Amino acid sequence: MNITRVAIDGPSGAGKSTLARNAARTLGYLYVDTGAIYRTIGCYAWSRRLDPKDGAVMEAALPDIHVDLSYGEDGLQRMGLNGEDVTEKIRLPEISLLASAVSAHPCVRSFLLGMQRDLARKNSVIMDGRDIGTVVLPDAEVKIFLTASPEARAKRRFLELEQRGTPAPYEQVLREIQERDWNDTHRAIAPLRQAEDAILLDTTDLDFEESRKALIHLIEERAGA
Repeated sequence: MNITRVAIDGPSGAGKSTLARNAARTLGYLYVDTGAIYRTIGCYAWSRRLDPKDGAVMEAALPDIHVDLSYGEDGLQRMGLNGEDVTEKIRLPEISLLASAVSAHPCVRSFLLGMQRDLARKNSVIMDGRDIGTVVLPDAEVKIFLTASPEARAKRRFLELEQRGTPAPYEQVLREIQERDWNDTHRAIAPLRQAEDAILLDTTDLDFEESRKALIHLIEERAGA
């Protein structure tokens, strides 16, 4: 069985999840949204009123956290937290910032690393996150750094929140994205950066269909190399 591992990294709001999910469905790969996994840990901290920036507190909580990753008939990844489906809850804006905080702790990253690598050992995967090509799957056959300008990402996120019925001012969305960028690129453990052998795909001036085609083309080109 030939297994192809595709690592897609990039900043928050770049469209990684939507594009990677679509590409995985098109190519017949398993899609793994690692950001959703970290959001689930953040959701636990939020529900228990824990300080997500306190590494000792989060490490003490890990034995009580059971994260379950499953796939519905539609192929969408669903997240379970101690028996509760939190797939929708983890997309709340307040959880996004918590995900960045908890992911900065080595204990949390180590706790989830085995789960992520095991999925990639058993399946052809498209896995997206912040450090997939640099830390989680450093030997992936295909590495792509997917990005867009902060303003473009904020505009997309702003429209997404409106469509979900949870609108927020554009200025607030932009500020939160810039804050998330700073946190992700300046943390001591596994900071967001482009792997040396990753291909840069900037979608600032591309619509969804153009971005989708560009991503699939890059994967097919590199996987067949």
